[in-house]
Amino acid sequence: MKKSGGAEKKRVRRSSAATQNGSRDPNSDTPPRKQAAQKDLFQLFAEKVRDHKDLVSRWAVLQETRVEYFRGKDFVSFLRNHPELKDILESDRSLEAEDITNALLRKNLLVRCDRVVKTVRPGKKKLSTWPAHLEIFPDQIFSEVDAFFAWTFVKRRPLWQTLLSFFWPVLTLAICLFPVYPHRCKLLILYSCAGVLLLILSLLLLRATAFGACYIILGRRVWFFPNILAEEATLRELFRFWPQKDEEERPKWTTRLFYAVVAVLVILLLRHHAPDEAARARYQKRVSNIIDDVLEWSPRLALSGMMEKQQTVINATEPNDSFAGSPEEAASPSSKVEETYSEQYEAEVIENVEDAEQHKNDDHI
Repeated sequence: MKKSGGAEKKRVRRSSAATQNGSRDPNSDTPPRKQAAQKDLFQLFAEKVRDHKDLVSRWAVLQETRVEYFRGKDFVSFLRNHPELKDILESDRSLEAEDITNALLRKNLLVRCDRVVKTVRPGKKKLSTWPAHLEIFPDQIFSEVDAFFAWTFVKRRPLWQTLLSFFWPVLTLAICLFPVYPHRCKLLILYSCAGVLLLILSLLLLRATAFGACYIILGRRVWFFPNILAEEATLRELFRFWPQKDEEERPKWTTRLFYAVVAVLVILLLRHHAPDEAARARYQKRVSNIIDDVLEWSPRLALSGMMEKQQTVINATEPNDSFAGSPEEAASPSSKVEETYSEQYEAEVIENVEDAEQHKNDDHI
């Protein structure tokens, strides 16, 4: 009887304490597993929204860390166009965009940021639409007016990135083993790399030419592939073709005329100092010799060369009496090598003299 009376007193004390506080925890009757599931709903919602392609986002630096962020007004329009995503929240599907964002801020899934540079830079009409550097905003509440929100959780790594992380060491090892590849594989890799390099250089040259022509003729700054040289950009942003909107002031006609004259002078200077046909042939021969040395190298030739050098050292250390044959057989291999080098040197000297004479004849003509 005493034990039951003590238990009843404890229950009365707990109920009175709850009534004195004036409120009761609404989740007190909910099991812990259900509470965890309710908390994970916003996490699932945040992951779904972040992976959606229609939400416009950019990358920036926040306290020396790269973060992905979006604007408040873009989030409102995104939820207006995709209301089906609110079904993930189940009982909270009726919440507005402002309430959902505030809930994400309270759960530390988002953080409100502000631009670091708050003044218009010289030559521009307004602030940048997507700043590259951010800082944490003091008031962590939702706003549509010039408000930026950065994701704080780590994005799930897709399968292709995991496979790529295992592929990089294999690629590094394959690059190191390039000298031992068969001759056809070397040619394929050489021409493929040369083609990619030529494509990149041609793209940059055409991009710069289009910018210069539009700047001088139209007075507009038009950069096709605007993020091709960006240090921090996603793969989709890196290969975006259309240029960004020119937010800077239009240049004066005197500035455009000055750059036009400079461009003409540079073109004339390069044309005047361009190498002639003999020099181009000489450079081409040197480069082709270097490429041939790389392509024709193989472990067999390397080992045979080492064996020949070793045999040469052994023959040089033997006494001269051992050579009982003809004088040609008695000649040491080192003398043959010296004769070969001397013949190559004489051929190069003759070739340089002929090139100099041809160059003088061209100047007289």
